[in-house]
Amino acid sequence: MAKSAIQKIAMNPSENIAFDKLVLSQENVRRIKDGITIEQLADDIGRRKLLQSLNVRPVLDGDGEETGTYEVPAGGRRYLALGILVKQKRLAKNEPIPCIVNRSGTTSAEEDSLAENVHRENLHPLDQFRAFKALKEQALDVEEIAARFFVSASTVKQRLRLASVSPKLLELYEKDEIRLEQIMAFSISNDHARQEQVWERISGNPHMQEPYYIRRLLTETTVRADDRRAIYVGAEAYEAAGGVILRDLFEQDSGGWFQDAALLEQLVFDRLKTDAETIRADGWKWVEAAISFPYGHTSGMRRIYAEPAEMSAEEIARYDAAKAEYDALDAKYAEMEDADQEIEDKLDQLGAELDAFSDRPQAYDPDQKAIAGVFVTLGANGQLQVDAGFVRPEDEPRAEADDDGAEDDDRDAPQSEDDGDKAVVVNGRSVNGSADASEEPEEEGIKPLPERLVFDLTAQKTLALRNALASDVDTAFVTVLHALVLQVFYRFAKDSCLEISLTSNSFGQVQGLAETSWAKEIGERHEAWDRDLPDDATGLWEFLLSLDEASRKALFAHCASLSLNAVVEPWNKRPGALAHADALASTLGFDMVAAGWEPTVDNYLGRVTKARIVQAVREARGEDSAQLIDHMKKDLMAREAARLLEGSNWLPEPLRLDSDEPAADAGETVSEDPTDETAADEDAAELPAFLAEHADPSSDETSTVADDTADHLQAAE
Repeated sequence: MAKSAIQKIAMNPSENIAFDKLVLSQENVRRIKDGITIEQLADDIGRRKLLQSLNVRPVLDGDGEETGTYEVPAGGRRYLALGILVKQKRLAKNEPIPCIVNRSGTTSAEEDSLAENVHRENLHPLDQFRAFKALKEQALDVEEIAARFFVSASTVKQRLRLASVSPKLLELYEKDEIRLEQIMAFSISNDHARQEQVWERISGNPHMQEPYYIRRLLTETTVRADDRRAIYVGAEAYEAAGGVILRDLFEQDSGGWFQDAALLEQLVFDRLKTDAETIRADGWKWVEAAISFPYGHTSGMRRIYAEPAEMSAEEIARYDAAKAEYDALDAKYAEMEDADQEIEDKLDQLGAELDAFSDRPQAYDPDQKAIAGVFVTLGANGQLQVDAGFVRPEDEPRAEADDDGAEDDDRDAPQSEDDGDKAVVVNGRSVNGSADASEEPEEEGIKPLPERLVFDLTAQKTLALRNALASDVDTAFVTVLHALVLQVFYRFAKDSCLEISLTSNSFGQVQGLAETSWAKEIGERHEAWDRDLPDDATGLWEFLLSLDEASRKALFAHCASLSLNAVVEPWNKRPGALAHADALASTLGFDMVAAGWEPTVDNYLGRVTKARIVQAVREARGEDSAQLIDHMKKDLMAREAARLLEGSNWLPEPLRLDSDEPAADAGETVSEDPTDETAADEDAAELPAFLAEHADPSSDETSTVADDTADHLQAAE
């Protein structure tokens, strides 16, 4: 069977029709002005001429004959723009206009008008970027491009900024695998490798692909322009030193980000040094300058204060006269029934004069300044913060000895036994020449842990538990809800480990706490949120409403975690709160081992008695291992115990949860594998010399102990 021929489509012809033969069709569907105004379109046509023909239909008379006039159902805005050019006499009335003439009548005028507007597709932002980029390469500046296309200069800059985005990411954007908002966030950095690294990190998790999070990752090694260091140095000085400031053209960036943090720090230190020298030139003995000082850095120092300068005899006489006149006039005015403006003005004048005497400048005593110093730091607003008048203990005036000879006698006299027991303090630790002096008197049995140690350990537990709580949003919500319900329905109940008023203890007295991974993670997270939050608290509510759910939950969990307090304090008994902390840890699946805590000489073993050290090794490695160290001196015992406890997952009591049990006594475990004997011998041979020297090879009992210990160590590994 023969196939029927496919009828070919015949296009409507194109004709040049004089403008005065054209009229706007009433069937044009566009009624509301939207986008570029007619005047702007007229200017554009005047510059580049007509780019798109008008769609017209012939106007017919009563007999169906063409009248020579044509209506314009599609292209009405172009027609009106041409009309403006005619009125401006920039275009002749009879100028031929390119038109597509529709005489077929297969579609209505309304349909043609609607089709032209509906079937039009806006230019993709990436295509617009490429077009703007091509124009810029043709020597057109941003302002000229903006003027020609009736957009703002910032819009052109935003599109051109996409050039800073990695071509790989732009390719994903072209395939609709990345949103425009994400591309805009990536444009904050010019580092294509870093952009690709961030995308690889977040591409598998939709909750991490929000633009704000992308910006945060790209700027995590930078310093915000509203940071106190950046404010102190200033953008001009930073850029003059070769620094680069990253700017976000798509959102308010509060001045951007200083890219080179190391350069900024150096500029801060250089300026602080200069400012400190200027302050010291005022007569102070010393000046210490830093971006910030640790909590309690002035502990043990006496502080002196500036005092108002003493009044001269003439000033005293004038003060007494003014005070007497004020008191007399005030008493007189108090007895008057009617107000007197003249007396009130005189009282104000005298009062101001007396206030001037009270508010006279204050100054430090030069003799005191000679022994005192100043701490110079940066305030939160980037301004220099000067705390003056601190006297170090070694700079305090010393009373001279009444009898120099007696002093010499004392110096030459032999030390008594009591003097020999006195310790020298170095870096907070007591040391002296005698090796045995550091030995603590031991008592039979296990003594309770020192209260300070329990505090320090539970402070570490608290910080680690805070960090764990911050990573579990759902549990954080339930935890805070629990605390809120306690306060609303059980007004005086305090069985919650959350200080829901958000009183957050810093535990600054615990040495090394700031260097833990938990403290650093908390600090970094806190600083990141602090940067994102509005400067003015009045805008906080709207900011929180604008956050997506995931961001709101993350901020909620962070705030809730900061109020957690699981510290054991002897003066503050909170059994219910501490029990709740353990219950919370259990719900989080948290323990200090997984959080990274291990017993060391500094954090535990060097701060407890020998009996406690032996007990720890016994619980973790068994009785045989404990016997290998129980005869050692404390410092050696602590170091060897730390080695034995590595990887044992052992925790001291304050760091255990209620459900935790001490490690099983490994001494009760017996291997049934005969091949373990050879391995045990090899492990025993690798014991440190100071352990091996105490083992008698001729003693079967000692050999068995060493072998058993090696078995247990191998099993633990």
